Amino acid sequence: MPRFSVIVPVYKVQGFLHECLDSVLGQSYADFELIAVDDRSPDGCGAILDRYAERDERVRVLHLPENVGLGRARNAGLEHARGDYVLFLDSDDYYTPGLLAAVAARLATAADPDILVFDHVRTHWWGRGGRSTSADLLAAAGTDTFSIRESPQYLHLFLVAWNKAYRRSFFVGHDLQYAPGLYEDAPVTYRSMVLADRIACLDRIGVEYRQRRQGAITRTPGRRHFDIFQQYEGLFTFLEGRPDLAWARPLLFERALDHMLFVLAREDRVTAADRPDFYREIRSFHHRHLPDGFTLPEGERGTEMRLLATAPYASYAALRGLRVLREYAAGGSRRAARVVSNRAQQAWYAAQLRRPLDRGLAVYSAAHHQGVSGDPAAIHAAARELAPHIRGVWVVHEDAVDSLPPGIDHVTPGSPRYYEVMARATYWVNNVNWPGALVKRPGSVHIHTHQGTPLKYMAADLLGKPGARHGFDVPQMLRRADRWDHSLVANRHSELVWDRAYPCRFTSARTGSPRNDVLVNAKPDDGARFRLRHGIPEDHTVVLYAPTRRDYVRGGHVDRFDPARFAEDLGKGHTLVVRLHPSLAEGPARAMGLAELHRRGLVVDATDEPQVEEAMLASDVLVTDYSALMFDYANLDRPIVVHADDWGAFTASRGAYFDITASAPGHVSRSYRELAWLFASGCWRDQESARLRAGFRARFCEFDDGRAAERVVRTLMLGEPDLPASIPAPAAGDRDLLTWTG
Repeated sequence: MPRFSVIVPVYKVQGFLHECLDSVLGQSYADFELIAVDDRSPDGCGAILDRYAERDERVRVLHLPENVGLGRARNAGLEHARGDYVLFLDSDDYYTPGLLAAVAARLATAADPDILVFDHVRTHWWGRGGRSTSADLLAAAGTDTFSIRESPQYLHLFLVAWNKAYRRSFFVGHDLQYAPGLYEDAPVTYRSMVLADRIACLDRIGVEYRQRRQGAITRTPGRRHFDIFQQYEGLFTFLEGRPDLAWARPLLFERALDHMLFVLAREDRVTAADRPDFYREIRSFHHRHLPDGFTLPEGERGTEMRLLATAPYASYAALRGLRVLREYAAGGSRRAARVVSNRAQQAWYAAQLRRPLDRGLAVYSAAHHQGVSGDPAAIHAAARELAPHIRGVWVVHEDAVDSLPPGIDHVTPGSPRYYEVMARATYWVNNVNWPGALVKRPGSVHIHTHQGTPLKYMAADLLGKPGARHGFDVPQMLRRADRWDHSLVANRHSELVWDRAYPCRFTSARTGSPRNDVLVNAKPDDGARFRLRHGIPEDHTVVLYAPTRRDYVRGGHVDRFDPARFAEDLGKGHTLVVRLHPSLAEGPARAMGLAELHRRGLVVDATDEPQVEEAMLASDVLVTDYSALMFDYANLDRPIVVHADDWGAFTASRGAYFDITASAPGHVSRSYRELAWLFASGCWRDQESARLRAGFRARFCEFDDGRAAERVVRTLMLGEPDLPASIPAPAAGDRDLLTWTG
């Protein structure tokens, strides 16, 4: 008996079916059966299913004699299911990697609940969207189990069949069946949720919910949307026969009306001509099933439900029209308030610009005001020691203030003190550009630190890469860079790149990268705090995996391999630490599996670590693709593996200044199989790896000598004589540090 039965009803999806089936059959957890139900599909779906069944014994195909619709096709598959748990998957959607393993693990920790609910992400034809509206509820559930009577808020979870794993004995024992017609999910979902004694949640994106551009029934206007009434009629007929569920009637009544009013408001579902009839059906349902003592919800939805008792459609439509007008007017008021506020800010800033510069004031920012980090943080720390008369103030967004280290003076963008500081500070230190409205005053010193050694195209070089520069105003970027006085570089490659990418008036400062001082001066136990914080045994080999974002996919996130599989293949005595690119920290990338693997203790998610240097110091080897982190990590003289399985796509979309696969800091893998072999064989740290790393360090770490922050403070802020860097003789082939291509 398999652990899972995955039931996939299939109808007119031949263009999407391969991706759906492959997402199931490619799961790392293999104890399942896939029951594909051919709902008399008129295209090539039936033949596709038969070919899959011939190749994989886990696939069973049911060819129905006639088309019965989505709900009854699921029922047909259920009759043949043998698994402990049943999952339904629509054939134009697909599973995320590692989902079934995560579901199996969560079911085990929850002692086999009746229902397990997981998350999804909407995937449009133009790219993936953000987290679902269920994300906060799923996260709040934690590792507990609950019933709806205890936690009624969980009736607000997304109302579909495919975001749940049902214990088959529970599902069959309660005779749960999908009815024909649209909105067939509603009665089954709500019946199962109120009947379940134990429900568990998995805060992980498990399904890519495809938003089809054309052909989606739920987005095709017509009378079929009136099916919603017969679906809820069936649900309340069931409730009338179950006095023990009387507590659930008010809850389900409110959810039913909310669902109906939602459908009524959608122009892609109910036509304007059908709306009066649809509204009358809602009123009829309201009169028949209004529970005694029903309490209306708060807000606009409660107002709409109150109208159902007395108001005809014309009154309801008028109310909705007024609501739209009020929302528009409120938006206009907010816009007007912003205009007034902006004018007041400009006037205040202009007044501050008339005051003299403060020679004892420096302003710092990093990563678009996200906190104290990177080169600016290292320079600030050095200035506090070497130039205590220079006060440092950080610009930090409001949502990042709570994470600031103790003793950090800060301002938030747009505040009066922000404009005062920006107008009067003599020293500006940043690793990205300051906003364009800020004025560079004569006598001020703007130090631009960048965010590492560049591999991929930057600034003006993006003009030949329209996909990568989407959202970037390159001319504006260069106008802002015209304010730079000094551009810090760690090597001559960077110096050439910045001269090319930013054709501006700055002077290159061969200081080294201040944030790398801690790496150059590293002591054997410098990573101990990170290991202790994350419970990593002292004798473990720590593998740091730091992938970068991709410009050829919307959102920037691509899973190049399954981190759970990599962690398992590394074997005992190893810990896998994953740090995503900072731009992916707030999107759905971590919810695709990383956060859940971290909670289970299979990997360590270090994406939120404020100081990436701590993760580097705690690790024994770096695995990356094209992240600039490799240039910093090389200062540690520890092994680096470059996983370059999509190098061609990466360079085609973004561009690169040199071929990292030909000038790598260590071994290069071009498939997951090669990556796993490098670690299984021990080659990741062999003599060839050391030879490649030595050449890479000589080329890209040439100005990093552990005194970069001191050098910046003494020479660029205090005006002391130059503090020469320990610069080696030019390496062989130095002429080719930069590939000058368009």
